[in-house]
Amino acid sequence: MTDARKMLDRRSFLGSAALAGVSLAAPAVFAQTPDAGVTQLEESANTNMRRNISSFRELDWQPYFSNTQNGAILVDTISRALHFWSEDQSIYKLYPTSVPVSNELTRRGRTEVIRKVKNPTWSPTPSMKQRNPEWPDFVPAGPDNPLGTRALYLSWQYYRIHGTHDTRKIGRKSSNGCIGLFNQHIEELFELAKVGTQVVLI
Repeated sequence: MTDARKMLDRRSFLGSAALAGVSLAAPAVFAQTPDAGVTQLEESANTNMRRNISSFRELDWQPYFSNTQNGAILVDTISRALHFWSEDQSIYKLYPTSVPVSNELTRRGRTEVIRKVKNPTWSPTPSMKQRNPEWPDFVPAGPDNPLGTRALYLSWQYYRIHGTHDTRKIGRKSSNGCIGLFNQHIEELFELAKVGTQVVLI
């Protein structure tokens, strides 16, 4: 990839991340913050995003994968970034993410994409329901769905890379185990990734 192409992709990523940080809306199902705190949350999210973007850097795939067959996704839970390389390495993408709220909920290692779903539905896992009994048993596709507009299901049960309608989550420790992206980013990644794409979480 040329330096000019990398710079263009990086500028596009930074611009879309900054744009996405402007409009903040929480799904009704999980909105637990009173209206009086929305301004403070917006400022916190934007500050967090700026700090997170400053820590982003392009990575090479070689230290993490032996090849890029079927494409490769690297999720860095420390910098809260997702890296994607296409099989022929002509496409490289870097996206900001949400990550699990605690080490106990964070899974690291190798897995792969086993299913791709547009407009996914959602049900809490048994452990989520135990921690949050007030959560609904099922949420249909739509603006209240915590999986956003697309989901990549991984070979680990209950783990996904998915979108979110609640843009405040991105750049933060805010998930129950999954990796979240802005909807426009998961929609792009959804088209690039395939069933069988390699995934590594570090």
